[in-house]
Order: sequence, then C-alpha cells, then structure tokens
Amino acid sequence: MKTLHSLALFALSVFTAASANAAGSHAGGHAADDAVGKPGVAAKVTRTVKVDMTDSMRFTPANIDVKQNETVRFIVSNSGNLKHELVLGTEKDLKAHYEAMKKNPEMEHAEPNMVTLAPGKTGEIVWQFTKAGKVDFGCLQPGHYDMGMKGAVSVAKASGK
Repeated sequence: MKTLHSLALFALSVFTAASANAAGSHAGGHAADDAVGKPGVAAKVTRTVKVDMTDSMRFTPANIDVKQNETVRFIVSNSGNLKHELVLGTEKDLKAHYEAMKKNPEMEHAEPNMVTLAPGKTGEIVWQFTKAGKVDFGCLQPGHYDMGMKGAVSVAKASGK
C-alpha cells in the first residue's frame, strides 16, 4: 500500500510539474488556472456534454466545442468491458502522465480534471475553460492512448476579449 501511495504521489508530482511548466510564468497565475482551465463550480454549469468511452479505444464525441470561461459538466460513460478514463490536459501533460501510467498500471488517482471508470459506470467532470485554444483529453490506461483514445476541446475566444 505504501508503494502504491508513493507511486500516486510521484505521478501527481510529475503531472503537477508538467502543468506548472505548461502554464509558463504570468502575473498572478498558478498551475490550476493554466491553458487547460480549472475545476468548475457546479452551480455555474452552463451546459452538459455527454461523452462515451468504448473498447474500440474511442471517445464519442472526440471533438467538443466550448466558449472561453464556459463551465461544462461532462457526463462520462464507460460502455466498454475495460477500465477507461477521461483526463483533460495539455498534450505534453497527457503524454508525461501516460508514461508514468505505463510504468505503474495499478496506479490509482483522483483529480478534478479526470474521471476513471470501471465497465458500465458513469461519472462526471465539472470544468471551466478559462483560456481560448485547444484542451486535449485522453484515456491514460496503458495502451489506450497509443491506440488513439484521445480527443480535443476547442475553446473559442470569448466575445469582447
């Protein structure tokens, strides 16, 4: 158990460091409010997007459009027979976390930007997209990301900004 805890802390530190590096240095900024956004407040959700994960190693939909500063509730379902997850992040963060997962496939983690689901289960992520651009997502279970289980959220610049 101690080893599992240590591995989880290691993965979290790798993911947090990658997020901090991706955020760069900007006045008043911190890793949680970087290119991918930040955990949303349920009361501020403006819409719900349903995402299905399957054993064909695909997300449906794989491309999602949102507006800058929009808070979205993702209802994520695993309709497959394998464990899957949806993790929001930059491509660099996802790849670093995926490498850690491949080395430690039994690693368990729970962060606001991800949901891990057993077959037949449903979960949710509430997320605010604070910056215009692209936010990647993927399944970081060993082998899944390499097989194309990834997608992207396109964040349109808010009008008047």
